[in-house]
Amino acid sequence: MNTITKNIQELAVSLLRDKTVDIVIGFKSGTVPMSSVPFVAKTTEQARTFIWDTHCRLNLANYLTGRKEKIGIIAKGCDSRNIANHIIENKISREQLHIIGVPCSGMVDKVKIASEFTEEIIEYTEQPDSFVVKTASQTKTLLKKDYLRANCSTCMHPNPVIYDQLAADRVTEPLIENQFADVNRIEALSRDEKWQHFDDLLQDCIRCYACRNACPLCYCPTCFVDESDPQWVGKGTDTTDIRTFHFLRAYHCAGRCTDCGACVEACPMDINVRDFTRKLNKDVFDMYGWEAGLDIKNRPPLDTFNPDDPDEFIK
Repeated sequence: MNTITKNIQELAVSLLRDKTVDIVIGFKSGTVPMSSVPFVAKTTEQARTFIWDTHCRLNLANYLTGRKEKIGIIAKGCDSRNIANHIIENKISREQLHIIGVPCSGMVDKVKIASEFTEEIIEYTEQPDSFVVKTASQTKTLLKKDYLRANCSTCMHPNPVIYDQLAADRVTEPLIENQFADVNRIEALSRDEKWQHFDDLLQDCIRCYACRNACPLCYCPTCFVDESDPQWVGKGTDTTDIRTFHFLRAYHCAGRCTDCGACVEACPMDINVRDFTRKLNKDVFDMYGWEAGLDIKNRPPLDTFNPDDPDEFIK
């Protein structure tokens, strides 16, 4: 058991034992190697099953919407920023929460790891800076830094921005010279090349809505794709309908997205949905100097009005 897992378990057990909270939301081991699943602990025995490793990829803030209990929650940097969003948007109150912050050194990409092997992975063991992967016929030791998820490689805020307790020491905030290099590459394409890029990106989309369901920002009582009066978009896999769904969903996240990567993690077709939201994150940062979820006092730019807001784009 690693130190962070041990600390999380002890803190969660204490919160439940002392009745400080009614539930604690965290992760427990999945049923196959390189997997973890969100888990709600209601007893101290259940809290002792919590884990923390480089596969705790989903954003637990997604499980806060509409809850009325006193809640303990495990939160890495991007989770805490989405919790801040929930508080700002009145989806939950700060007084309801006891946040166990986990400074994060990055999550690994299980698809990239699996691509190194031709056989099923049967065992995965973590070391501080590496991990050992076993199949039926081979064992490999891989460096963690070479297999980080794309959003973790560009993360500027790995430490929780709001918390009540920390499960580990804070990590060093990275200095990334150009955190939007991926967006710049797409912006440099010609118009036809951009069109082709996004056509290729969405060609495998099956409209399962996993990206929407995993996103901690998608909590509208009725999603626009389910509206029938008026009907905004068709329900099938027509190319226009697929594009409309992804474009509109991305715009709904503008100024709110923390680039947590939950959408990409949930996609069964391995579509890099971040190509939509990253562009909007860059535009909001360039135009307003804004990064989502860094505090619970200021509202996103598109949620406020200021007479001095940029308006050169209005024609």
